[in-house]
Amino acid sequence: MATAMAAKSAPDFIFEWEGKDRTGKLVRGELRAGGEAAVSASMRRQGIMVTKVKKRRLSGGKAIKQKDVAIFTRQLSTMMKAGVPLLQAFDIVGRGSTNPRLTRLLNEIRGDVETGTSLSSAFRKHPQYFDALYCNLVEAGEAGGILEELLARLALYQEKTIAIKQKVKSALIYPTSVIVVAFGVLTVIMIFVIPSFKEVFTSFGAELPAPTLVVMAMSDFFIHYWWLMLFIIVVGSYTFIQSWKRSEKMQFFMDRLLLRLPIFGDLVMKSVVARWTRTLSTMFAAGVPLVEALDSVGGTAGNLVFTLATQQIQRDVAAGSALTTAMTSANVFPTMVLQMSAIGEESGALDDMLARAAEFYEEEVDEMVKGLSTLMEPIIIVVLGTLIGGIVVSMYLPIFKIGQVV
Repeated sequence: MATAMAAKSAPDFIFEWEGKDRTGKLVRGELRAGGEAAVSASMRRQGIMVTKVKKRRLSGGKAIKQKDVAIFTRQLSTMMKAGVPLLQAFDIVGRGSTNPRLTRLLNEIRGDVETGTSLSSAFRKHPQYFDALYCNLVEAGEAGGILEELLARLALYQEKTIAIKQKVKSALIYPTSVIVVAFGVLTVIMIFVIPSFKEVFTSFGAELPAPTLVVMAMSDFFIHYWWLMLFIIVVGSYTFIQSWKRSEKMQFFMDRLLLRLPIFGDLVMKSVVARWTRTLSTMFAAGVPLVEALDSVGGTAGNLVFTLATQQIQRDVAAGSALTTAMTSANVFPTMVLQMSAIGEESGALDDMLARAAEFYEEEVDEMVKGLSTLMEPIIIVVLGTLIGGIVVSMYLPIFKIGQVV
């Protein structure tokens, strides 16, 4: 017990050492240890006389992202399938990482496993990187002796989930960036361009058309109250984001609104359904009981509407209802998912049918992203062209009238 506590509390250092072997040849390398004395003693047992030891603290580095965890899971699964021992696999992955934070994390997990802690328990100490789904599957793999197989399933699940998120984000990047640029252009026009026209029109002394007066009034508002608009945008955005994060009612309202949007709602729906079915398929295939699997599925849905629906499904299943019946009562799943779930329950291949549904909706998301890029471009061009073109025409109307009079 004392040894385990000491190993846990010891700082995480990597030592770079140089020395001479029994033949007098200069050798060097790296070693993870608690101090310089430990490095010297370890090398002495190997017949190496250490002449120089340099401590390298594993600090800084980029934040550990979900993609890093997915890559680590895939590497660990591959090495375990190749027969590499678990502790050695952690060493190999840790040394191969270019992110010091990830290396330190893997060394901490390795240290816990080395002192007798189960791998799933070691992962549970870092919930910010390994969620309940991850830890539950690893625990099931340890109990069933199929850890490498479940790690491969986890890696596939994470890779699919990351791919869906990236596709949805890519669909939103183009319209968002265009809107931001358009807002910047309109701001420049309102603050710098229109006042120049206003000076020219004032010198005419003639009555100006109504569209020109409206645009000039908007320009005056921009110039005199830009600070108020900036304040409203910043404070409003901050308040909205915090309310969305902390208020369950607000989160439910926004998540339901996202599902009902004319163009993007279908994309959000399909991505959530793909993630939901992929998660449940992975859990069920690992041998996790359905009620327990639904507990993890709800948290990974990424949409509060589906999270609450999953909680209701879990209660219905625990009360004795069939999964398909409970999903139908939730009234959030497409007909195709319900039919494939029913077929899976009748044939005893629920995990396979859910995986097929996940693959179908993942392909649908991919196709929708490609189609949205083509669809959004003409819509944005028409809207911005009408907006900016209307401003330009309204400012040139007085000039056209003067030309007609002359």
